[in-house]
Amino acid sequence: MRIAADVVLIVAGAAVTVAALLSAVRSMILPRGVPSRLARTVFILTRLLFWLRLGRAASYERRDRIMSMYAPIGLLALLGSWLVSTVIGFTAIYLGLGVRPLRTAFELSGSSVFTLGTTTSPHLVPAVLTYGEAGLGLLLLTLLITYLPSIYTAFSRRELTVTMLEVRAGSPPSAVELLIRHHRIEKTERLRELWQQWEGWFVDIEETHTSLAALAVFRSPQPDHSWVTAGGTILDAAALRISAIEGPREPDAELCLRAGYLALRRIASYFRLPFDPAPQPDDPITITRAEFDQACDTMAEAGMAMKPDRDGAWKAFSGWRVNYDTVLLNLARFVEAPIAPWTSDRSPMYDHMTWTFRNMVRGRYSTSRYRRFRAGHDTARSPAHDRGDQGASGV
Repeated sequence: MRIAADVVLIVAGAAVTVAALLSAVRSMILPRGVPSRLARTVFILTRLLFWLRLGRAASYERRDRIMSMYAPIGLLALLGSWLVSTVIGFTAIYLGLGVRPLRTAFELSGSSVFTLGTTTSPHLVPAVLTYGEAGLGLLLLTLLITYLPSIYTAFSRRELTVTMLEVRAGSPPSAVELLIRHHRIEKTERLRELWQQWEGWFVDIEETHTSLAALAVFRSPQPDHSWVTAGGTILDAAALRISAIEGPREPDAELCLRAGYLALRRIASYFRLPFDPAPQPDDPITITRAEFDQACDTMAEAGMAMKPDRDGAWKAFSGWRVNYDTVLLNLARFVEAPIAPWTSDRSPMYDHMTWTFRNMVRGRYSTSRYRRFRAGHDTARSPAHDRGDQGASGV
């Protein structure tokens, strides 16, 4: 009976240790977005503490000030969880190898993982394992230290482009303001460069915000900036340019749009945010026809040439927006983004597709559709004109 109990302790301890090591590998070494259950649990528990600290009626200024510490503290908590798991795992292994009592096994494990050397074992196997545990502890700490420069390099790259948008689109950023400013300074031909720049930006955040997942909840240096509202502004500007503004076709705007909504979907998939992966072109969106008409009227008053068929323009805009409407709004809720028009000033159309922290903790969101999407089965339909209808070629 004693031997069976010792075997169970050794196997359980090894499983806990391996789980901590795999979590570190997935979070910091593996160059792809593979979620770690331990990391997810740590960040959920950390966010729960912040959620309790915020309260229900906190102003945005208070929320931004408090949530700015969420990502850094979450990373430190993640390192702590790896070290604690390692200590617990090796404590169980030492107990299974005959190191008694529990306090002695725990002291041996803690002394080894933190390389203190205050406790040793006279037995060969536990003594050998202490060297392995010490090496593992150093490895975990080194991984975090080398992980931080990668995070801050990607963060700086992301925020440089986000900050530049304020010059073009105001603060909070507005798609209409972006288009009008380019028209007023007679730089509408430079929009092509803008679409290309932001297409690259979307591709970059798709990779970095899944392989370095903590980046998604790192807040911008300025309280009124957010990578989500910036991305939403560009997507809406591109959709308005394609659908409502008179002029030659803008292939770069269409490519930027597609890169954008694919990036947002894959980031949302990683964090298990709800969205419809197969929207229909005529599905409802949160932008109303009145808001669209007002945007078109504002641009027309600024001297921009608008398409005469307002109904067709609305249909085209809606067909583009439906691809990123829900996922954009849920990402804005997830990162506690500042209020910006058409992005963080509204909720998704349906309650069952609206992300809330309570539902995330309860695990109410199904992951089957996200697994399908991550596996490469992207069944989302593009807008009618993107499929080649109305005489336009597909993208």
